[in-house]
Amino acid sequence: MLQADDNGPSTLPQVQEVPLAAIADVLRAGLRDFMRAPAFGIFFSTVYVVGGMVLYLVVAMAGQEWWLIPFVVGFPLLAPFAAIGLYEVSRRIETGKPLFWREVLGVIFAQKDRQIPSMSMVILLMFMFWVFVAHTIFALFMGVASLTNITSSLGVLMTGNGPLMLAIGTGIGAGFALALFSFTVVGLPLLLDREVDFITAIVTSIEAVRANLVTMAAWGCTIAGLLFLGMVPLFWGLFVVLPVLGHASWHMYRRLMAD
Repeated sequence: MLQADDNGPSTLPQVQEVPLAAIADVLRAGLRDFMRAPAFGIFFSTVYVVGGMVLYLVVAMAGQEWWLIPFVVGFPLLAPFAAIGLYEVSRRIETGKPLFWREVLGVIFAQKDRQIPSMSMVILLMFMFWVFVAHTIFALFMGVASLTNITSSLGVLMTGNGPLMLAIGTGIGAGFALALFSFTVVGLPLLLDREVDFITAIVTSIEAVRANLVTMAAWGCTIAGLLFLGMVPLFWGLFVVLPVLGHASWHMYRRLMAD
């Protein structure tokens, strides 16, 4: 596997086709990596899980529970932030390198001088824009008064224009998720693995998705479904789901990109 070259850009790997069966394979590989290094998985998922809990407490204490809807829908968009460390752990397991905390965290810290911060900004801006769009859709369909009423009764969502608002909002949210998934499914691990700029990483990721539309659609649905299940018990399930998906995402990247 060609690593980042300090003397110049790395050679881009070639996109290859991946069968549907690869999803089960990479999930097994992700679980295997998590079981081999559970401390790293728990550590990197803690920030994500604690962030979700703090988010819930803030909106609950402010009496603005309705904000949980766009946040819960959009929160998985931030999952790649927690995945970088998991990618590095899987890469080290794959290459037989030792799993020392100092070295793993050192590689992650070193990313500040590379292209991952730029990709992270893209992710964050899309998440913030989604929250703004969700708020606007709610106000357009439900009216300003409902912003207050929903804090005492979520049943407001099932009255009047509520079902239509939920349907349209879900569709638009799915569009945001699809775009970001296309940008990052290969883009993020590629930035860790090779010395390329974030625009090249995004374009390569989109090409990989286009070449594997069925498999990538199924993989995206699998990620969304498992993340949702992990968030249901007040985000506690993410302590297992997130590390497994992070490791599995590295293995999916390795399947999608030929050396």
